[in-house]
Amino acid sequence: MFATASPSYDVERAQAVVRLVIAPIAIGYTLLLHQQSIIAPGLAWQILLLESLFFAASLALWIDIRRRPGNRPARRVITMLSDYICIALTIAAGGAPMLPFYAILIWVTVGYGLRYGSGYLLLATIMATLSLVFIASTSAYWQSQPYLIITLLLTTLMVPAYMHALLKRSRLAAEAEQAATLAKSQFLAQASHDLRQPIHSISLFTACLRDSSLGTEQQRLVENIDKSLHSVARLFRSILDMYSLDSGKVVPQLETLPLHNLLQQLVQQNAEAARWAGVDIRLHCPPVYVRADQSLLTTMLQNLLSNALKYAPDQPLLIACRRRDASLSIEIYDKGRGIAEGHLDNIFEEFYRVRQARDSDVEGMGLGLTIVRRLGTLMGLHIRIRSVEGRGTLAAIDGLHQAAPPVERPAAAQGNNHSPRMLDGLRVCLIEDDQNVLLATATLLNKWGCEVDTFTSLPDVSRNFDLVITDFDLGREASGADCINHVRTLSGRNVPAIIMTGHDVRRVQEQLGDEDIPILSKPVQPAELRSLLVALKLRARAA
Repeated sequence: MFATASPSYDVERAQAVVRLVIAPIAIGYTLLLHQQSIIAPGLAWQILLLESLFFAASLALWIDIRRRPGNRPARRVITMLSDYICIALTIAAGGAPMLPFYAILIWVTVGYGLRYGSGYLLLATIMATLSLVFIASTSAYWQSQPYLIITLLLTTLMVPAYMHALLKRSRLAAEAEQAATLAKSQFLAQASHDLRQPIHSISLFTACLRDSSLGTEQQRLVENIDKSLHSVARLFRSILDMYSLDSGKVVPQLETLPLHNLLQQLVQQNAEAARWAGVDIRLHCPPVYVRADQSLLTTMLQNLLSNALKYAPDQPLLIACRRRDASLSIEIYDKGRGIAEGHLDNIFEEFYRVRQARDSDVEGMGLGLTIVRRLGTLMGLHIRIRSVEGRGTLAAIDGLHQAAPPVERPAAAQGNNHSPRMLDGLRVCLIEDDQNVLLATATLLNKWGCEVDTFTSLPDVSRNFDLVITDFDLGREASGADCINHVRTLSGRNVPAIIMTGHDVRRVQEQLGDEDIPILSKPVQPAELRSLLVALKLRARAA
């Protein structure tokens, strides 16, 4: 029946608290009038009794809201009746000294509209008008003041009418802003996905070239292409991270993580970027476990490390884990040029980048630290930056809580410790609807020694595959999850699978509903894919 402006539980309880504050103020005002002999003692005690009953009713209402929260229109209407009956009886009985209570009447009327929406504003206006009509018809004083009662009546009608117009404009503006934000988010997500596909295929073709017999000059050109692709991939990850945060889809999933292993993987994944920057990364972390969301924490660390590699090239870099009070901190030290004190208050703002005179252009959008802080806030972590010009910068993530190590499971050996031909004979079912990505991935897998069958949708053969690698979004006919289930049904066993996607990884995880299937975000680093393939093959062999 009525539009609800905001969640009812908080709004109703807040209004009940305000009512408990206003009632004692009204009682105090009446006592002051009685003390100054402005109103007769008998009348004063009648009004005080009425106000005391109102306070008791307000207290009972507050208790009921705490016990039975939620949208209850009947309770709201009863509350409105009690408000206007008390105000009308007080003004009618008290005459001129009680005229200030009219301000409460207007405040209550407007308040119902702001809290609950235009429907309640209309009902409150009707009740306020009837209250004035009752006051004028029962009080000799108000009958002797016709112009005053007309003024109050017009005010009672005009103020809510103006509020209704403002509420309507605010609602339309909010809806337009939400639509524009949604359109922007959808555009960024779609553009990010569509542009990731060609970049992903270029990255895989580049890996094929690197494994070929090229001359020194050709190898240098391939490495430069790799560097450029690495930079573009970081930009797309930043765009997708901001889209996910703005859409409110990021919800931390805390788990017990081996911190040393996580940091070691981070260093390994950035080994090539560190080599390009001329940076020697050292890691100092004891074998401790922490409670955190692995994906979010890795994203935070990746952004901090990328900043250090960009702004402190050709300098050593230290990643350390230190104990601070009852928690742990991950600290990244570099020996770059540092950040001037005047910039430190602004570096967490979106698109803010530290620039100095005659600076060379540094890649990036200025979103890295913004993402770090917002993800840290989601997990209850604090980001600390300390810098001295000419000496370097410390970037730290504080507030990690140590956890007891989980029950140990036999760990699969890392692919980097094995022969380059570890993937020889691995039978792969490759499913991808983008022909360039399909060709690039198949070419790379063949170079690694895999036997690859390619499909653009549901496989139509029953070959006994060792592994399924599939995109998630394959058009209307089937999804990556459907293809995996199809292959497993044909094989009669739980065939290992990998999903590579350009969409939000968390959304894909939710739709997939299988935590045992690893999901790689495009553009995928070839080294990351190869390491995962080796790990899955070793795990299958051990099983």
